[in-house]
Amino acid sequence: MLPAAARLTRSQDFGLVIRRGRRAGRPRLVVHALMDGGQRAGIRSSSPTRGRGSPPRVGFVVSKAVGNAVVRHRVARRLRHLMRDRLAALPEGTDLVVRALPPSADATSRDLGADLDATLRRLRLLSPAENGGDAR
Repeated sequence: MLPAAARLTRSQDFGLVIRRGRRAGRPRLVVHALMDGGQRAGIRSSSPTRGRGSPPRVGFVVSKAVGNAVVRHRVARRLRHLMRDRLAALPEGTDLVVRALPPSADATSRDLGADLDATLRRLRLLSPAENGGDAR
């Protein structure tokens, strides 16, 4: 489980990250990232308390295209667990939306972790030598 301060929950926040953030994709998932709650790009944050110094937050989108409810919840649990291990390595004030694609339904946690690390490195949120955690 992610701590409450590390969760992206409001629909407006999801929309802001997806619209204004940078995006990197892999065959199993897409990650949208917005640094400093939009402050750096001159975008007014949806939350006045967000910005530099606030913990990174992450939200997940797992649509019905991924599978039935059991499969979607399994994918979301795996992604949540993988992101929990990588939160400490993310810059402060970063908001992420992780969108699972249909091939994620058949992926192992190791595959999802590798895709997650690759997208975070591509977005320059993790250094190339840094591995966010043990992706079992």
